[in-house]
Amino acid sequence: MPRPGPDLRTVFRWGVAAAAGAGALLLVGWAVYGVRDLLVQVFIAMFVAISLDPAVRWLVRHRIRRPWAVTIVILSALVFVAGFLLAVVPPLVQQAQTLADDAPHYLDQLRRQSERLRGLEDQFHFRAKLDAWLRDLPATLGTQALGFGRRFFGALASFLLIFVLSLYFMLDLPRLLGLLVGAVPESRRERVSDGVNVLIDKIGSYMIGNIVISLIAGVAAFAALEILRVPFALPLAFLVAFTDLIPMIGATLGAAICVLVALASVPLWPQAIGVVLFFVVYQQLENYLIAPRVMRNAVDMPAIGVLLAALVGGQILGLVGALMAIPVAAAIKIIYVRGREARRERAVEAPAGE
Repeated sequence: MPRPGPDLRTVFRWGVAAAAGAGALLLVGWAVYGVRDLLVQVFIAMFVAISLDPAVRWLVRHRIRRPWAVTIVILSALVFVAGFLLAVVPPLVQQAQTLADDAPHYLDQLRRQSERLRGLEDQFHFRAKLDAWLRDLPATLGTQALGFGRRFFGALASFLLIFVLSLYFMLDLPRLLGLLVGAVPESRRERVSDGVNVLIDKIGSYMIGNIVISLIAGVAAFAALEILRVPFALPLAFLVAFTDLIPMIGATLGAAICVLVALASVPLWPQAIGVVLFFVVYQQLENYLIAPRVMRNAVDMPAIGVLLAALVGGQILGLVGALMAIPVAAAIKIIYVRGREARRERAVEAPAGE
């Protein structure tokens, strides 16, 4: 005898439940989309807190209570940033303004030195377009000043929000991690706790190491440019330190800009060639001596993995996403490898126990 199908009331209840579930999902998706910028800021603040946590834990191990350890780390970071800005920004602004004012002169000098550049300019009419752009630059900057002011205050508000959130995350990080580990079944808590600790260690060691390497690059570039008497050494060194934070291509990008400025402003030999030789030698030292010693095993990944992680992170969150993606990918790789090794050990032990 065939079983009777569901009656009309049951089908109606199922339909209502499915519609309610779909509506709830759409509502949650709409809410998440509406606060996507805030979620990104929260994510960045959590990343900053995790990056600074190794320094906080080091102070805690030396018998300093966590609130005081967080205060010391935050104040040290603020003092360093303030001192750096006070030392760099005034001459940086002055030399950058001089560089912008002298740009047409340097372009003319570069044209006289390079016959190929003159040919390309004549072929594609670069000179007329560039001269027109330089003439219109002051008026363009004036019309965009209001928009720049709005973006600046928006960025300042975002920075303050991220700073406050990072402070709270740093204070409550152990409790938050405890809640995260406690939310999983007891049989998996040890593995989850180990994975979370690996993630924090990788992110912290990578970010601190990356900042140290960038500072070394900036100081070395400043010293070399000063010795070779290349103008605008300070803003160029600041640019080198900033671009060195960009994974894979950052160091080459900063070096290329410095070489172009040297070619346009100083004699080809020995100064411009000296700049080229410095960056070639320094990048080899950074890749094979400085970075391995500073990073140690912070990012144990193949080059293609680093590149793909940086590309994906950069596509999602720009430069910040590229910086975040690499240590996160390295931590995920280690967690996966450890999990695979644990499963192999259990598979070997199981027949022996039988």
